[in-house]
Amino acid sequence: MGAALLGGLLDAGWDGDDLCVAEVDPDRRRDIEAQFPKVRVVPSGAWAVGDADVVVVAVKPGDVSGALEAARPALRDDALVLSIAAGVTISALEAAVPGHPVVRAMPNAPALVGRGASAISPGAHATDVHLELAGRLLGSVGIVVRLDEKHLDAVTGLSGSGPAYVALVAEALIEAGVLVGLPRPVAKALVVETLLGSATLLAEGDDGPEELRAAVTSPGGTTAAGLHALESAGVRAAFLDAVVAATNRSQELGRLE
Repeated sequence: MGAALLGGLLDAGWDGDDLCVAEVDPDRRRDIEAQFPKVRVVPSGAWAVGDADVVVVAVKPGDVSGALEAARPALRDDALVLSIAAGVTISALEAAVPGHPVVRAMPNAPALVGRGASAISPGAHATDVHLELAGRLLGSVGIVVRLDEKHLDAVTGLSGSGPAYVALVAEALIEAGVLVGLPRPVAKALVVETLLGSATLLAEGDDGPEELRAAVTSPGGTTAAGLHALESAGVRAAFLDAVVAATNRSQELGRLE
């Protein structure tokens, strides 16, 4: 997710000279340097944060406290700590960097193409100015909504994990196209454009998903037959269960602090 956000920021026009990445793993550090040659990559968080207005925490949940504690001596007193680590609570972040303004965020992978969906929630020391700064950073790679922290696990389960659900749907539709006789490259092209076009209709049109579904479903027609098969297989319930399971897992990660 950190790489997706970094790539999205660069594509949105952020100057690579203003960005710095701390990565302790040498192999991963070389990969980041190769992928983002305009960005300075260093082996220590303390090396990266000295002049930073915003410090983005993009490590595994279990590594958050250690990463912040290592960087804390070099942090400016007014530096905003913006965490995108799934499940890590504001209280845990504030315990690692006492007195610092903290914003917890949940972005998603489409930030890489400027179509991210992020939610942010402020800590006790974060002001509207800090929220505006966090929103501007994440807003350069997509939409941003402000929510109470109690909703962020649900955001993780829905939009944070959502790209994987969509990818699974795409994979299944491509295989279905092959099953009914289409060449795989043709099936892939049709599926990708169908998903992109349908999402664009929902984003830019006046109709919601129910109206869009109804508009392409003629009584007794092919789409009605296909939707009946999906409903019979419990696809709708499976998506509900997936979001609930991912939300619950985000909550579990938060309790493992």
